[in-house]
Amino acid sequence: MTTRARLTVYAALATALAMMGLSPLLRPSGWILPACLQITVVALVGAGLRRLSIARPLVPPTQLVVVLYLLIFGSVRTSLSFGLLPGPQALRDFGQLLNGALDDIHNYAIPAPATASLRLVLVGSVALVAIVVDALAVTYRRAALAGLPLLALYSVGTGLAGSDNGALWLWFLLAGAGYLMLLFAEGRDRLSRWGRVFRGNGAGANRGDLSTGGHLIGILALSCAVVLGGLAPAWDGLNLVNGGFGDGGGGGRGGGISALNPVVSLTDGLRRPENQVLITYTGDDPALKTTYLRTTALDEFNGVEWKPGSQSTQPLSNPLPYPDGPSDAISSPGMTTRIAISNGLSSQWLPMPFPARQAELKGDWRFEPETGSVIGAQGQKAGGMRYTVTSLNVDPTADQLRRAGPVPPPILEKYTKVPANLPSVVRETALKVTAGHPTVYDKAVALQDWFTTTGGFLYSPSVDPGTGPDAIAKFLQDKRGFCVHFAATYAAMARELGIPARVAVGFAPGDDLGDGNYQVGSKDYHAWPELYFAGAGWLRFEPTPSRGTTPDYGGTAVAPTPTATAMPSATPTDQGSSQPSADTSCAPILRRQGGCADQQQDAPVAVAPVSSGTSWQLLAVLAAAGLVLLLLLSPMAWRWRLRRRRLGGGRRRPGGPGGGELTEAQVLAAWQELIDTAWDLGIPPDEALSPRHTVRRISEAGALDERGRAAVGRVALATERVLYAREAGPTAPLGPDLRTARDGLRASAKRGQRLRAVLLPPSTVRLAWRTGDAVRGLRHRIGAALRRAGERLTGPLRRAGRGLRR
Repeated sequence: MTTRARLTVYAALATALAMMGLSPLLRPSGWILPACLQITVVALVGAGLRRLSIARPLVPPTQLVVVLYLLIFGSVRTSLSFGLLPGPQALRDFGQLLNGALDDIHNYAIPAPATASLRLVLVGSVALVAIVVDALAVTYRRAALAGLPLLALYSVGTGLAGSDNGALWLWFLLAGAGYLMLLFAEGRDRLSRWGRVFRGNGAGANRGDLSTGGHLIGILALSCAVVLGGLAPAWDGLNLVNGGFGDGGGGGRGGGISALNPVVSLTDGLRRPENQVLITYTGDDPALKTTYLRTTALDEFNGVEWKPGSQSTQPLSNPLPYPDGPSDAISSPGMTTRIAISNGLSSQWLPMPFPARQAELKGDWRFEPETGSVIGAQGQKAGGMRYTVTSLNVDPTADQLRRAGPVPPPILEKYTKVPANLPSVVRETALKVTAGHPTVYDKAVALQDWFTTTGGFLYSPSVDPGTGPDAIAKFLQDKRGFCVHFAATYAAMARELGIPARVAVGFAPGDDLGDGNYQVGSKDYHAWPELYFAGAGWLRFEPTPSRGTTPDYGGTAVAPTPTATAMPSATPTDQGSSQPSADTSCAPILRRQGGCADQQQDAPVAVAPVSSGTSWQLLAVLAAAGLVLLLLLSPMAWRWRLRRRRLGGGRRRPGGPGGGELTEAQVLAAWQELIDTAWDLGIPPDEALSPRHTVRRISEAGALDERGRAAVGRVALATERVLYAREAGPTAPLGPDLRTARDGLRASAKRGQRLRAVLLPPSTVRLAWRTGDAVRGLRHRIGAALRRAGERLTGPLRRAGRGLRR
């Protein structure tokens, strides 16, 4: 393999290894294979262009054009002209994907779902880095500078993933190893330009050469970096959601939900396989059993999504401003709720019953009068908060809502706006469903009953969470979705009927733990519509079947709420049995708690799935710990085995019983054991000295007594006979002398030297030398075999060519 080809391979490999640090960003990680294919294409195109001797400045742009075409072909293939050529439509679709990536980056937390836009961004980014690395390392022969884009690729992935990602050390090792291999390949190329490296003829001439020394230095540097990095203070890294440093209050840890977009938070919570406890609250009022914990309201429908409008805020004060709407004629008793938020909920809005009149809490919080929400300022988050809220339980009667007066013009104008691109089927369906219902209240109840009972809708959290016009039209056609679709569609239909409406986001009533204690999990994330009635204010309705509770003023049919361990079903067969009962003799609260007879008979029993994550994670940790322990003990084991072979008790071993004669190889093995023993205890070898001068140096440095000096002297004498005498003659076993010398050296060594001699003996570097020798020998043999095979294959052709020339 030529130097340029070797650099090309190592540049691609270094990029692929550094890319692995991005793997925690998306789930699932199906984008890794396309990214590896892009890296391969960049390497092949660059190698081909350089083979054709194309001008160096033209190589990276050509690679960029090829990568861009492959990205377009892979992402918007259906928009290509004739299936191959990117036309204007393909470019527009490609641009929309890139714009969608910006929205996904703002909306999702780590790990984000693998949307088409985010996959495109990651694959394209990896391809661009591959082009830069290939250009620097191969085209311009500046491999050291290639570390900058590799560092950027590694830092982005690990920085966004944060310190909670337990595989950070693995990504660092992979990225560092790839960069070191690239540097080593270029270093060999630079050194080869000076001519052939002299290696000597002796058996030990290759020890510590450039190849072995470079590998050892690289491994040592990576090992030290991993160890020192583990001891260094932790840094929270970048936060993709907040665009700043840290997590802004502990949000998102422990698998928490940390998206700023309320719809994204809701979708993420409902689709999690486990039901993570997010909120606990207590209170004495029985109404808490059916009370929703509301976070905010989405009052702006721009044709793409429902989202919070630009609301003005004011400093939080007690009591809070009286909510707009409720009059003295409507029952609005107060109730007090004590709420505790877990660190798993990273929301900028505080969940609380609506409407709130007083909030006792600490931190920098502000109040939105129009939506009645409490929002954090200066990065303040709900995670870990404990507070007390006094709210109103607005409970009008159906007759009071039927007699409601006209809505104030500002509210009517703002909250009945619909986008111009809203499909006509929304208004047509709303008029059809509410035909024959004279009052605004009757129309609202008719819409609610149509969604929950007569419309044939099914609850399914697997549907895409879009709330735009196309998503609403598709939902009305397919009649499958989850609370976001029901709330968004209900609010849009209400606005088409001239009823002020918005979408509220928060949590459905939690599980009743008894004694006024309640618990809310991630499966209780919920969205519902709010309609405005003069004299009553904003009131919630419940159009989602099998979720939440229907308020008393909205009818007596109440939909059962799944328990915390039950996962929402996405199949029509499961949902068919989830329709609310038509029995009106059961009170709403009893129906919510499953106390009605029909529910006790028909309600399916939900079985919590058994998670196997703990078992395989424990096995992985144990396997990794065992591997690390094996690596740490391998030098000690190798040195023990080598010593045992040299000083074994057999008849033909240096440590055998008296009366036996040692061969020359066994004498030299005993001498090598003496050198390595002294090396392990802090006396490095000096191969320039004779055996006699060597033992004198060992005796002085090791402070041996007379017995020890005599022992090492006998070993040196036997060695000199083997090396210099014409006939060495019989040699007695040297095992006792070696053990005497080792005991004397250990007695004079320090405690740290003795410990290092056992756990990490320096003489084990000989193993690395031997491995390097073996690899070089194998490489030379393979090269010679390939040359011989090539000569056999091309020999007849060469002879035929010479014959033709003659």
